[in-house]
Amino acid sequence: MISFSQYTTFVYIWIFIALAVFVVLLFINAPYGRHTKTTWGPLIDNKIAWFIMEFIVLVILYFFLFTGTNHMTLVSGIIVGIFSLHYINRSIIYPIRIKTKGKKMPVVILFFAMCFNLINGFLIGYYLGNFRIYPIGWLSSPQFIVGIIIFSTGMFINWQSDNILIGLRKPSETGYSIPTGAMFKYISVPNLLGEIIEWLGFAILLWGLPGWAFFIWTFANLVPRAISHHKWYLQNFPDYPTNRKAIIPFIF
Repeated sequence: MISFSQYTTFVYIWIFIALAVFVVLLFINAPYGRHTKTTWGPLIDNKIAWFIMEFIVLVILYFFLFTGTNHMTLVSGIIVGIFSLHYINRSIIYPIRIKTKGKKMPVVILFFAMCFNLINGFLIGYYLGNFRIYPIGWLSSPQFIVGIIIFSTGMFINWQSDNILIGLRKPSETGYSIPTGAMFKYISVPNLLGEIIEWLGFAILLWGLPGWAFFIWTFANLVPRAISHHKWYLQNFPDYPTNRKAIIPFIF
């Protein structure tokens, strides 16, 4: 049994690592998607990789929930449910829908993503399974209400943007096009912005250290990714809208 002080120390270390990773990713593009490189070692089919690296978080989350000492309350069930909804979409539905036949991802990226999700699944699962029990009154708390609204807004933006991106490519196509419509009018990667907003909302409704750690890691991973995507669009499309920002409308 891990003590709460040991757990808290680990979370703070995890947050510190996220800040270091953020700085590194400002200078190095993670080699997957449009930035894939064969120089990063063996490759794996990207759809299989998406499933493995995203579904593992649910396995570890539920393991620590079911082996923990806490009983599952309605509030905890809702929190776990919305977390699971995101990852069921990301690990199963999204890979089925994307039209990326033949595309690969470096195995090393799969490994790093699995480690990231294993740790986050542990942090949230162990927290809910052993340290935090939410009373029914938490459903009417400002944190839960504001958090669920922000999470839902982020999920809507994320899913809407994914739909637009998936619709750009015909099954036989492998190239990229300029996305338009919805939040793409203002920024290059609203799908990433939506995910950041999701986990901000999750951190608020959870109102605990692991939620904030997850949000910080999401921000540290996706903001540099957004910057590299934005630069890629500008470099590869001479007619790319110059008024679009990278990830924050009108600002950045």
